[in-house]
Amino acid sequence: MNAFTSTLVRDVTCAAASTVITLALGMSFVTATAEPYGAHAHGTPIALQIQQGWFGQPEPAVLVD
Repeated sequence: MNAFTSTLVRDVTCAAASTVITLALGMSFVTATAEPYGAHAHGTPIALQIQQGWFGQPEPAVLVD
């Protein structure tokens, strides 16, 4: 193969791979956001825990000199 054919094959392969990756990520985003928040597509209950107050520390950190 000459350099032109080799470069063309490499570029077409990379373009096809990037198109497949983009379509897969795009469809996963569409699938994940197809239902509004709180609606359950499969009827499976989801347990939610509501955090009370600050997460991790009971109060915000204070800088001391």
